[in-house]
Amino acid sequence: MPLRAIAYVSQAKPDLSAARLQTLVEDAARFNKMAGVTGVLLHDGERFLQYIEGPPDGIDSVYERILQAGSHVDIVELARGRLGQRQFPYWAMRGLPVDAAMLRQLSAGDWSGFARSVNGDSIVLTAVDLLAEVVRPVLSAG
Repeated sequence: MPLRAIAYVSQAKPDLSAARLQTLVEDAARFNKMAGVTGVLLHDGERFLQYIEGPPDGIDSVYERILQAGSHVDIVELARGRLGQRQFPYWAMRGLPVDAAMLRQLSAGDWSGFARSVNGDSIVLTAVDLLAEVVRPVLSAG
């Protein structure tokens, strides 16, 4: 089955509380699981960066839901494309806090083709490599 992925950044609404954000992530996890989509939502308190992956029909329904969400504005798509395999199959959705500098670095990264460097040999890490570095400590912690 072909896989697709989308990465985007957006501006959180100023009145988005921590409790509302947690509810949003839990709701997204339930919806994504039914759609066969996995992903991660990074947030720095003001901005989001989300990466989702899954079958084309699942990605379409999840992304439409994202575009209609009232929790954020100014959505900027970083990349959209095909995948050979899931990069982050761990969660239907997981929210992770990051600092603003990391979110800016990821936003400005190379998202072309959702590529990862081969065996870490690349001098310049791709955005997916950087995202994997952010996610890795959470995976190790359980």
